[in-house]
Amino acid sequence: MQEPLRDSRTLAIQLRDRIADLIRLEGLKPGDKLPTEAQLTQRFKISRPALREALKLLEQDDVIYVEHGRGRFVSALAAVQVDRPITVFESVTDMAHHYGYTTVNKVLSISEETPDARVADSLHLPPTGRVIRIERIRLHEDEPILYCIDYVPRSIIPAKLYDLDWSGSLMDLLEECGSRPRMSAASVSSVMLPDDVVARHDLRDFGPALLITETCFNAAGIPVNYAIDYHRGSHFSFSLMRK
Repeated sequence: MQEPLRDSRTLAIQLRDRIADLIRLEGLKPGDKLPTEAQLTQRFKISRPALREALKLLEQDDVIYVEHGRGRFVSALAAVQVDRPITVFESVTDMAHHYGYTTVNKVLSISEETPDARVADSLHLPPTGRVIRIERIRLHEDEPILYCIDYVPRSIIPAKLYDLDWSGSLMDLLEECGSRPRMSAASVSSVMLPDDVVARHDLRDFGPALLITETCFNAAGIPVNYAIDYHRGSHFSFSLMRK
């Protein structure tokens, strides 16, 4: 018997990932029929509305397709195995976990400030808008593998900065404020850490990095986070799938 699903993702996303795993583990091929809703609800011990939401996500991702009156079937896209696709939106903590890293977050600085034009434009802020800037480094076995800067609109976080634990998941913190990111628009480039960051935080051994800069949006499409994440090149690789 499978245990109930409990983690920080929404239930529908958990189920979507479990069903995708089922397709892979049971060797279902393009054109094979997916188990029925009754079979899946029994397998995952979940309600039918939650299951249908997860199935809809898989349909939107082109992993399955529906033939009315016949059922749901595995699509050709499900046969494409992509290891850690860069197109997947997930928190940095979840991403590092999927790579097998157990990270410790170290907060380097927190401040409330007036954003520069790039950040203000990305977050759709008014001229008087303010942001919270969070600078962190993530360690695996005492070795730095990620350097991250996040900007969050000050209006989203009602609490005083010193009342919050910024070493945990920013996604969870935003969810508590009713603004958890659900998707993002990102750009990717290969860079070195800025010289001032290297000198200030003793990161001379960090080496080349994969820089992912993204604007994250909540379910209503409102930007709630502008993130600048440097992934240590020796520890991360991503794949692409094109369709």
